[in-house]
Amino acid sequence: MSLRFGPLQDLRYGLRVLQSLSGRYERECPLCGYRGRFSAFGIPPRPDARCRGCGSMERHRLFALWLHANEGLLRGRRVLHFAPEAILRKLITPISASYIGADLNPQPPDVALNLEQIELADASQDAILCNHVLEHVDHHRALREMHRVLAPGGVALLTFPIIEGWAQTYENPAVTSAHDRLLHFGQEDHIKFFGADVRQHIVDAGFELEEFTAVEPFVHRHALLRGGKLFIGRKPQR
Repeated sequence: MSLRFGPLQDLRYGLRVLQSLSGRYERECPLCGYRGRFSAFGIPPRPDARCRGCGSMERHRLFALWLHANEGLLRGRRVLHFAPEAILRKLITPISASYIGADLNPQPPDVALNLEQIELADASQDAILCNHVLEHVDHHRALREMHRVLAPGGVALLTFPIIEGWAQTYENPAVTSAHDRLLHFGQEDHIKFFGADVRQHIVDAGFELEEFTAVEPFVHRHALLRGGKLFIGRKPQR
């Protein structure tokens, strides 16, 4: 006997989805200290994705947790931040020696820089933050450029969408329209979905690789993506 779903089941499901949009559990934001329910965000919606206090997303809160334990890597250092999020700029600027916000189409006070061809001197930065940018660009070129610009001992702090069950990164040059990119890569301006091999790509660019993973009890406390990753590429000391 086949199982059929009708309007009543659809209605019940829709009500559950609507309830999830406003949050069901109290969370805590490590960026602003807000405690309470978080809001859903994204399409399809991710429950409890956005802090109602400061607007932070899961990746921002994961970075904040990493920074709380590793502040010495950015304190008094030269920091380059691509596609800079205001919430992380506020976190980093007070502790850094210098801070550059960069984008292809920047808003003041940021500067115009291309991640695939960074017009900065070799070894001129101590840390580069690149949150959900590599899926928009040629990440091989971008990783090599970040390695060049970093001083020995410097770190590249990277987040991006990754499918851990895929051995290889999925790219398809035939997919060019916004409509098809949404279907293949989950967003109109993405050009790939990273697989587990991205780790080797980071190492091949010259980095030593570390990972900071979202685990319990921090996942439920701060509304992180289960198993979410911050990749830390360290340029070896000479």
